[in-house]
Amino acid sequence: MAAGYRDLLRSKHAARLLIGTLVGRLPNATAALAVVLFTRAEGGSYALAGVLSAVYGVGNAVGQPLLGRAVDRYGQPRVMLPAAVASAVAMAVFAVVGLDPLPVAYAAMLAAGLFTPPLEGGLRALWPGVLGREEWVHAAYALDAVAQEVIFSVGPLLVTALVALWSEAAALLVINVIGVAGALSVVVSPPSRRWRSAPREAHWLGALRSRGLLVLLGTFFFVGIALGSIGVAAVGYADEHGGGMVSSYLLSALGVGALVGGLAYGARPWAGPPERRLRVLVAALALGYLPLVLVPGVVAMTALAGLSGLFLAPALACVFVVVDRHAPRGTVTEAFSWLVTTFVVGNAAGTAAAGPVMEHGGVAAGFVVPGAAGAVALAVLLATARFLIGTPTGTPGGTLGEPQAENDRNRAVEPGFRAGHQA
Repeated sequence: MAAGYRDLLRSKHAARLLIGTLVGRLPNATAALAVVLFTRAEGGSYALAGVLSAVYGVGNAVGQPLLGRAVDRYGQPRVMLPAAVASAVAMAVFAVVGLDPLPVAYAAMLAAGLFTPPLEGGLRALWPGVLGREEWVHAAYALDAVAQEVIFSVGPLLVTALVALWSEAAALLVINVIGVAGALSVVVSPPSRRWRSAPREAHWLGALRSRGLLVLLGTFFFVGIALGSIGVAAVGYADEHGGGMVSSYLLSALGVGALVGGLAYGARPWAGPPERRLRVLVAALALGYLPLVLVPGVVAMTALAGLSGLFLAPALACVFVVVDRHAPRGTVTEAFSWLVTTFVVGNAAGTAAAGPVMEHGGVAAGFVVPGAAGAVALAVLLATARFLIGTPTGTPGGTLGEPQAENDRNRAVEPGFRAGHQA
């Protein structure tokens, strides 16, 4: 396993692109915590901190697909670096101005979220051209999914350390300077500068005219709900089982499970259509959430949390392949950015839903939410399976008013990566 990933990362530009993207995503991975800490340090309430974080999240959800579409049209350097700088400047305004006047704080949060560069989608668009070999691209997608777990674990620790060493405002500034440096490292690399999206047909729906992509977005909206609700339910469980670090045990176990599953999934080649494999992985993911409703003791619950995360990174790695196959020609970055947005919105919806459910039904009911959301995700995927079949021109699996042929231009059965991604 280790040898395969080592060979992948030794590939020219691979390690630089992965690390640069992870560093560039630090501001986004740490925004919620950094904003809450800064708001509290400025004398604001938790409610105000939550609203400011929500404004940032709304801006991020809107901006990702719009910037992704711009990347597909104008290239990565011309969009991502200015966006990263604009987002960092907006966060710097927030750090300098503080909460007074409040409208400026809201505007800064909205701008910071809106201009967050779509580095995730950009990296996934680059992998096929950078790596070339199909098995390496699969492994890269798995490594990408695992890296998300790492960045969302390490990022908050870095914020906490910066606050302890300097201040909450300094943490905001330093994290965003680091983020710009990461984005710069990516966009000045030869693969990013050379990359051009395949020619696209002008259409106001952009990537959303693909029925297959809509199916994937619907599915992973509910996967996002499951993850968001687990975080809230874990806190409720901790309150009933000693408090303290118990919730972090559960969430850390979930992350470790995802890391192990992702590394194992990416370490071997897979035969057959990824659409069929995705259904199996989402089914396993949904089943993994069900035992959480048993709410046993802390040790057993931690083990169940690890089990529930085991198929998360593999499902994400597989859906990246399927998104690439079903995005209409010339919309790949936008398509990946829509997936990010949908996942984030689902996560927020799950966070919002789990609290009231626990208030009325207790902690066990809170863990029903991820189980139910996982089941709905699987149901969506199964009910719409015909739209994810690699069908010939003019059949139902294609885009709305578009031929399916453009979704798999090299006619490869597996994985169908786009030949036009690399100039």
